[in-house]
Amino acid sequence: MEAKFFRFIKTVGVCFKARAESEGCLLYLKLGYSHDVELTVPPAVCLFCFKPNVICCIGIDKQRTHQLVVAIRNCKPPKVYKGKGIIYINEVIKKKYGKKSK
Repeated sequence: MEAKFFRFIKTVGVCFKARAESEGCLLYLKLGYSHDVELTVPPAVCLFCFKPNVICCIGIDKQRTHQLVVAIRNCKPPKVYKGKGIIYINEVIKKKYGKKSK
């Protein structure tokens, strides 16, 4: 498959991990829930996990590739107070301040 479109995402947080199985057709995400989140990958897209926290989505169709990345990101969107969640590699999360003690 000739890859034309790709997107890198990463999980930020303690014990947040990703695992691709069956030649990139299944993605298992460990995101702090009581169970692993399982996602199936469409046939025009392929997944690779370089590290336990870095996921690469490669595909020949731009819409399906970015749609899969958005579906993965919606499993655990980034939080604005701590910055945990699934973010794009080049994304910068602007954090909010918490309550200030007296």
